[in-house]
Amino acid sequence: MNKPQTNMFAQETLIDPFDHYRAIHDAGIEIEHLPEMNTFVVYSYALCSEATGMTDVFSNDFASLMRDEDSQEIQDILAEGWEDVATLLTADAPIHTRNRKLVNLAFSAPRVNAIEEDMRKKAINLIEAMAKTGGGDFVEDFAIPLPVAMISQQIGIEDGIDRVKSWSDAAVDRFSQLVDQDRKVECARSFVSYQKFIRGQIDDRRANGGDDLLTDLVEARVEGETPLTDQEISSIMQQFMVAGNETTTSTLAGCMLQLIRNPDQMAKAKAAAGGRDPKLLGNMVEESLRYETPSAGMWRLVTQDTEFGGMKIPKGATLQLRYAAANRDPKKFEDPDAFIIDRKNARAHIAFGKGPHMCVGNMLSRKEILVAFDELLDRLDDFALSDEDAITVLPNILLRGVTKLPVTFKVAS
Repeated sequence: MNKPQTNMFAQETLIDPFDHYRAIHDAGIEIEHLPEMNTFVVYSYALCSEATGMTDVFSNDFASLMRDEDSQEIQDILAEGWEDVATLLTADAPIHTRNRKLVNLAFSAPRVNAIEEDMRKKAINLIEAMAKTGGGDFVEDFAIPLPVAMISQQIGIEDGIDRVKSWSDAAVDRFSQLVDQDRKVECARSFVSYQKFIRGQIDDRRANGGDDLLTDLVEARVEGETPLTDQEISSIMQQFMVAGNETTTSTLAGCMLQLIRNPDQMAKAKAAAGGRDPKLLGNMVEESLRYETPSAGMWRLVTQDTEFGGMKIPKGATLQLRYAAANRDPKKFEDPDAFIIDRKNARAHIAFGKGPHMCVGNMLSRKEILVAFDELLDRLDDFALSDEDAITVLPNILLRGVTKLPVTFKVAS
């Protein structure tokens, strides 16, 4: 097999990785060893899926990867807040199991359905504002403000949406491992600012109750399990901010870009919008998640010597599960680089992960994307790119998404 000459973690590959994925799959490479990073990158759908269930060998407690790099200045700043405890994304059983039981109560079907009405109202308001302009940056005008407004409402900061976006951006930048020291310091200060705010909100919900996800977490009780601590609630809500903001934003933007680039698929989607064919529109959401995969990769720490994918992997190494590559694996998805909104197995994607650590907010994210396009494609028409060269994607090891998407459109007749 001929190994591709490109480097998975080079900035240019992170921005546009699809030629790399195609070359990897064409070469029959399922897992690649990067000795300079002590990392094994998993590309195939089968191995990524298998690894998500091997929690005793591949640990989710990868937050230490970032903490180990913290300077004394950053450590001093973080000491002004709470200890950043492991929850959900960066925790293993039994901590993860307990967290998941309690958090599942917050993401019940009634909660998601209650949020849907607000989603639709916010989407319509944004579309009506867009309709007056005939064009603009789709990310700035719609893909950011819709999910940010929704998650802001759920953590009790509707009057400070800019702060939520700032906190989320800082969390993403810290995860990216591609920012300089000055930005790392800014991110640490942002994290402490968020912690101090959320502590006040937790105290308020505990005293006065409320009708949002934060209240549900504060009040969550499962027989035999201790309630979530303030530190755990803070950590979980930060993960909600990122998942409910950055990843949903990326899927909204990516889906719009692919619809514009594929007029036949846009025509199908428009025919389904406005409540005419919610099943097809729902499948489009799944295809968008597969095609764009905003959580492009996720770390695992190897806890014991093992053999996986035909390779010997030593204890202490890191594994990068490349979900975005798995979702372009031709062994699982026929013609994987084509955007096909009625693809029969689109929902088989692993954009939300798989197994015990599958994203707990996946139902909410799916609903938000569905509602957004149900309204967008019914109310606006003739979407087109106004400046192909102005489309931007920022490099990030774990997350990927379009950050600028200039478009034009007309009000639907």
